[in-house]
Formats: sequence, C-alpha cells, structure tokens
Amino acid sequence: MQLLELLPAFLLVFVRLTAFFVTAPIFSTRSIPAVFKIGLSFFIAFIAFPLVKANHVIPVDWTYVYLVIKEVLTGLLLGFLAALFLAAVQVAGSIIDMMLGLAMASVVDPLTGTQAPLMGNFKYILTMLFILSANGHHLLIQGVLSSYQVVPLDRWFSGMSDGTLSTFLIEKFSYMFMSGMLLAAPLVSSLFVIDLALGIMAKTVPQMNIFVVGMPVKILAGFLILVVVFPGYFFVMTRLLEVLFSAMARMIEIMGAVP
Repeated sequence: MQLLELLPAFLLVFVRLTAFFVTAPIFSTRSIPAVFKIGLSFFIAFIAFPLVKANHVIPVDWTYVYLVIKEVLTGLLLGFLAALFLAAVQVAGSIIDMMLGLAMASVVDPLTGTQAPLMGNFKYILTMLFILSANGHHLLIQGVLSSYQVVPLDRWFSGMSDGTLSTFLIEKFSYMFMSGMLLAAPLVSSLFVIDLALGIMAKTVPQMNIFVVGMPVKILAGFLILVVVFPGYFFVMTRLLEVLFSAMARMIEIMGAVP
C-alpha cells in the first residue's frame, strides 16, 4: 500500500489524539505549550498507526470531512469525560471554601488560567500529582488508544441518534456533583457543628462579638479537620480514578456499538 493511500487514515488517528489532548486532564494545561501537545499527538499517532486497522482505503472526498468531525468529537468526548470526573475535586473545594468563608479568596489556577477556589485549587494540584505518581497519564493514553479497536476510523460512532451517549454523559455529570458533595461531606458536616456551637455561644454570651471570633475559629477548625481527614483523601482518589477508567471503557463501548 502506498504512502499516499495511508496518509488519510494517519491524519484521522492524529486528529483524534490531538482533540483528546486538548481536553484531557494533565495534557490540556496551559503550562504545556501547544507545540508540545501537537508533537506528542503526532509521535503517538505515528507509533500507534500500525495497530489501527481500517476496513479499506479511506478516500479523500466529502465523506472524509464527516470522518474528521467524528474523530474530533471522539477525542473531545473522551477527554471531556476524564476532565469531568476530576472537576469533582474543584466542586468539593468550592463547597469547602463557602463553608470556611474563603469563597471570595479565589486564586488564578496555573493549570487552566482561570479563577479557582482556594481549597479546590489546592486539592486539584494534589490530585494531578497523585495521577502522575500512579501513572494515570499512561492509562489515559492507553484508554484513547484502545478506542481505535472499538471505534473504527471509517465509520461514524453509534449512540448519538438513540440518545445512549447523551444519557451516559448526563449520568456522569450528575455523578461528578455527587462525588464533589461526598468529598466535601466530612469537612462540611464538621463545620456545620461548629456553626451551631457558635450560634449557641452567641445566644448565651451576647457580649462576645461572634462575627469577629467566629471567622478565625472556623478557619482554624477547618484546617485542623482537613489535616485529620487528609490521609483518606488519596484512598478516595484511587476509587475515583477506577470509576473514571471504567467510565471511559463504557463510553468507548457505547460509541463502538453496532447500531
């Protein structure tokens, strides 16, 4: 098979990987130059291309445009699903900051370049370090490469017309908020008890200015509780990553199902 006949299929592999790295966590951070992302996509596509099998030579015509759009959507959806699960960490941080009174103390997230909650940014950076230490970035690349075996290059993915894919994404979107609430639950419940105790103190000792005393007490107690529950955080992250990769496998299965 000549090189020019293989070039359209190689470009489709390259497009899916590039779209995945645009939205996937770790790879989509602003600190990574765009040239590096494109170069990484190119070399991974060059290595993985011999493993990708097309049913026939892909012609360059009007149908090729639809195949390019399909590859872009496939990569974006897989990367978005991975980023969606990790957004639960920032949701939990937003809830914790609201309870601690630090909701207005937003900082610039160096990974995304946007305003992020203080505790959410702290936990998100810890999560990124945990993923890197557990070789989670290798598993993300392995996940998108496995999609080529299920979602062919020369066929539109399924699950779009019957609503299976959109239903799956909505379920995982709701799961993200539930995970954020569960991650913040130990600290939020403890701070609720502290708020209740401060309210009782304000009624029993009216001479005390509870607004002056309450804020430092809540912040100090919040950080002490965070230190206590911190060792279990990485066990929760391990479970969240397991759910993430199983969700990616399920999404690839839905996209590659025969209509």
